[in-house]
Amino acid sequence: MDWRLFAQRMASMARDLLAEHTLDATLEQISRSAVELVDGCDASGILVLSEGRVRSLAPTDPFVTESDMLQGELSEGPCFDAARPDHPERLFRISDLTAPSERWPHFVPRARELGVGSMMGFLLYTREQDLGALNMYSRKPGMFTEDSETAGWLLASHAAVAFATALTDEQMQEAITTRHLIGEAMGILMGRHHVTEDQAFELLRTRSQRTNTKLRDVAREICGPGGAER
Repeated sequence: MDWRLFAQRMASMARDLLAEHTLDATLEQISRSAVELVDGCDASGILVLSEGRVRSLAPTDPFVTESDMLQGELSEGPCFDAARPDHPERLFRISDLTAPSERWPHFVPRARELGVGSMMGFLLYTREQDLGALNMYSRKPGMFTEDSETAGWLLASHAAVAFATALTDEQMQEAITTRHLIGEAMGILMGRHHVTEDQAFELLRTRSQRTNTKLRDVAREICGPGGAER
């Protein structure tokens, strides 16, 4: 492993991640970087575990999604375990999926059928009830070594920072959009029903509670065609 070259490529990746402007684009760049930077990595993706359910984000190959769904179905596997809060370990590796596995006896033979030879999973982030793991796959057994683990862990650490930054930016943009949407809806209600600003907001809040709908979604309905009459 040429660590000097790896460091240079990691620095370039970090700049690329900071240049992304959306959360989805950031996740896609993370997955692509894993394939480009980690020796032996043929495919990558991000497994998200939320309230016991699995989602597969930014996969670079369809079998990544299949592996994620399989781990969710079986509730076992290195990437599934990396994303679980009750596991103190945050890095898992199966160096050879052609060999029997005591730790993941149900997952390994079925993953082998998907064409997976070896794989690694790294904790990427924890956020409220959501946890994410960065998955790296090789189609050949024995491709991931201790150096691969180190490289993957460094990449995952950088990726976690980029993810947190992109998530914060997305949340801020969503908050701004929501505030503008609610303000527009209040303006429509004030004009149509000749009520004050406080009364308009109370109308929004009451409809939100009555329909068990988020305030933002109620505002969007009102701003839509014929929304104020509903």
